[in-house]
Amino acid sequence: MKTLQQQLRGIDHVISSTLGGLAVQLQPIPGEVPVIQVSIAERDELPIFITCSDAQILCMCFLWTEAEIRPEGRTRLLETLLDLNPSVPLSSFGRVGDRFVLFGALSRDSRVEDIAADVAALSDNALDALDALSEFLN
Repeated sequence: MKTLQQQLRGIDHVISSTLGGLAVQLQPIPGEVPVIQVSIAERDELPIFITCSDAQILCMCFLWTEAEIRPEGRTRLLETLLDLNPSVPLSSFGRVGDRFVLFGALSRDSRVEDIAADVAALSDNALDALDALSEFLN
């Protein structure tokens, strides 16, 4: 089986092309689990993290922390996230520790073009989510 870096070879160019030529940088993050950080120009505050298991590839974007939520709007935010989840193409809302995330998963044997499409959609969806849900955040 290919390593994650081998499987993602050239993905920066495919993502850039998909997003109209925006510059894309890849940065491996050292550790036991392979993780690649994808930074997209003009979206630097919302990097995408790609990792994998034997069965799937996971793409994730951290949106905000629990501390950034206005306490009086927390319940409405959670209800809104549940309501939005089915209508956000190729992405789902979740939480990792105290961080709210948007994520997507693909088969481990996905083509680089399919992974790039998921990363581009996830990046677009993260921007839309921040815009749509900003009223709930500090």
